[in-house]
Amino acid sequence: MKDIYFVKSFENDFILKTLRGKKKISFQSIDEIIKTKTIRTNTKSFGRNQRLACSFLHKNYLKTYRSQGLIFKTKIRPDFIYPFDLVLLTNAKKIIVHYYRIKDNLHIYYNHLLLPGFDKFVFKEIKNLLKKFPTPKKIWDDVNKFRVNAGYDPLPKQKHKLIEYNEVIFYKNVKIEPIAIYGYKKIARDVSKKYNLPFFSSAKKFWESLK
Repeated sequence: MKDIYFVKSFENDFILKTLRGKKKISFQSIDEIIKTKTIRTNTKSFGRNQRLACSFLHKNYLKTYRSQGLIFKTKIRPDFIYPFDLVLLTNAKKIIVHYYRIKDNLHIYYNHLLLPGFDKFVFKEIKNLLKKFPTPKKIWDDVNKFRVNAGYDPLPKQKHKLIEYNEVIFYKNVKIEPIAIYGYKKIARDVSKKYNLPFFSSAKKFWESLK
């Protein structure tokens, strides 16, 4: 996977969080990640086992879950990939796009369960995902059809952001090669300087720099 770049997004403090009961706690800082070159599994939601959720970059997938984070490579193969945010496959009747609106109630929001048949959107290989869903329009049409068939209303256009990035899942800690830091706030630039990593205002800008 030498030509695949992954993104792990961070909150504003560049510290990954996890849930302990109903409480969100700090879990792993960017300092620890760069020092150990390892990202540990920190996400547990929607009835799934604890895992590391990130995204891969591609010309049709250049948005990110949050506006700052780490771009990296790894030799570890993902366990599987979703073409969009996993919440779209759950029984959540009220789907919220912006993380800041749920960050204090993650234990409630993450308690939703996956809808029967969700596995039609699960891929083992990135190339197979891209073959099935070459464009965002195809993704949008298929996931809306899935949710309507499950008895839910079609997604309003305001939720389109949730298909503009994918979810790459690892069920074990991942050894990485840090590549770059992205973000528009000063802390992102400071992190890049501290670790002598290239800085970009967004993951899209990083992708464009590869041309």
